[in-house]
Amino acid sequence: MEMRSLFNQTPDEKFLFSNTYISASRSPFIKEMISVIYEENSLEDILRSITRDRLAYNDFKVCYIKIENGDIGYEERLKSISKVGFVITGEPQMHNPQIIIGITKVNGRWILGEYERNDYEWHIHDKKPYSYSNSLSLRVARALVNIAVKNDLSCKLVDPCCGIGTVVIEAMSMGVNVLGYEINKSIAENARKNLEFFGYKNVITNEDMNNIEDKYDIAIIDLPYGLFTPTTIEEQTSLIKTARRISKRLVIVTFEDMDENIINAGFNIIDRSFVLKGRFKRYISICE
Repeated sequence: MEMRSLFNQTPDEKFLFSNTYISASRSPFIKEMISVIYEENSLEDILRSITRDRLAYNDFKVCYIKIENGDIGYEERLKSISKVGFVITGEPQMHNPQIIIGITKVNGRWILGEYERNDYEWHIHDKKPYSYSNSLSLRVARALVNIAVKNDLSCKLVDPCCGIGTVVIEAMSMGVNVLGYEINKSIAENARKNLEFFGYKNVITNEDMNNIEDKYDIAIIDLPYGLFTPTTIEEQTSLIKTARRISKRLVIVTFEDMDENIINAGFNIIDRSFVLKGRFKRYISICE
């Protein structure tokens, strides 16, 4: 679902090609990427292209990116690294490179480009001082933000039932314009403390989402199900209706199939998936 939102395609394998640049560190499910400079039928053609264009880098390192199914042997990988490094103009730096050049072979085609690896720095958010067992996992929360904003980091995002701020923190780490609302005073205060812990400004308001008057491009709701604050199906339905009033799009997480309630609130469900956390199954729906 995240790949469909970011790249408008569903990968058939563990890699994809796209004309859209997404930082490898933005998604919890992207490990690495190559910004393609050359794509040729053979390594020799790659080498000729590098020589022709006088491709130059200082303090560079060349690495081979292994692709599952159809990869080449170890010796050939080493030779390709050596040959590419030899024809690039500039000084290599093996231990502390300023840039890494990636070379790989995919479906019989050789590819070379600037390599970027997920730095996983967002994992530091696992160390937030306040957390609850029923909270969304960090990986799911980060993916939900990507699903919601797609490639528009300037959009106006709201999490109107933000809990201890898991989604809000991930959105802020990406530079998204986000606000959070939480009806429970003590939980809202803990959310503020979580944001402060990571150096983020306070964007949490202790308020019932039904009282929100502002309009937003997109809302993310992990629908409350009554663990800390008792709730009813009528109250849940009211939250969905409020989401329709305040947002153009909605990414909603529920503990049961609530398609009928979502549709009755005026939304169309355009994509759906689910995640498992222990014995709980959470349904994820993208609505417009």
